[in-house]
Amino acid sequence: MTVKAKLLFLCLLFLSPAVFAADDYRITHVVSGKFEDVRDSVVDAIAMQGLVINNVSHMSEMLDRTGQDLGDTTQVFLRAEILEFCSAAVSRASMKIDPHSIVLCPYGIAVYVLPAEPGKVYLSYRKPVAMGKQQDKKSLRTLEKLMHDIVHDAIQK
Repeated sequence: MTVKAKLLFLCLLFLSPAVFAADDYRITHVVSGKFEDVRDSVVDAIAMQGLVINNVSHMSEMLDRTGQDLGDTTQVFLRAEILEFCSAAVSRASMKIDPHSIVLCPYGIAVYVLPAEPGKVYLSYRKPVAMGKQQDKKSLRTLEKLMHDIVHDAIQK
């Protein structure tokens, strides 16, 4: 991890007291509360950025349903949804630089509750890896800031 990346991580850690984990591929926050309230706060924070949710993946329902077919009824989540959305401005900027970054869109924020921790709600998103040319890195840092801002705004409600 570069010095710059470590400083960014420390800034994120102190800006949001709810940071739970950050690693190479995801950033996860945890807050106390009800699933519906936290999910609605994320929905509102996405809307406040001028963005529209284009899909909601009901992950807990899918895993419960398919688990029966697979012979594994272990409950992974009490509730879990992934809110998918995109930003025309951020996507256009990154795709102009590298059209292959299309795979980053739509963006998703997972909101979920684990069975062993019913009073905790987790918010998690994929961390864009800033690689390539300087322009690529700047574009992906913009995406990471957008995701951070949405989650941070939702947590502050």
